[in-house]
Amino acid sequence: MCLAIPAEIIEINDGVATCRVGEGDTTVNASIMLLDEEVTLGDYIIIHAGFALRRLDPKEAQETLKILRDMVELLGGENYRHEML
Repeated sequence: MCLAIPAEIIEINDGVATCRVGEGDTTVNASIMLLDEEVTLGDYIIIHAGFALRRLDPKEAQETLKILRDMVELLGGENYRHEML
């Protein structure tokens, strides 16, 4: 099972977005060729298997990140935060 975490686009080059995952320093590259709408720097997307599946509303992305942070705290705090977010 995969857990899709909102990722913020920080760079776009030749149809590939570099995204910051969660609140950490982790980045991931994702092809944006499957999206049916244009994305820009600062947008949040959901990524699966290296492809952006959809753009998220910023409020929805922040709410999802808050829920994930709350789950991390319930599971044991900081030790999990760095691994998941």
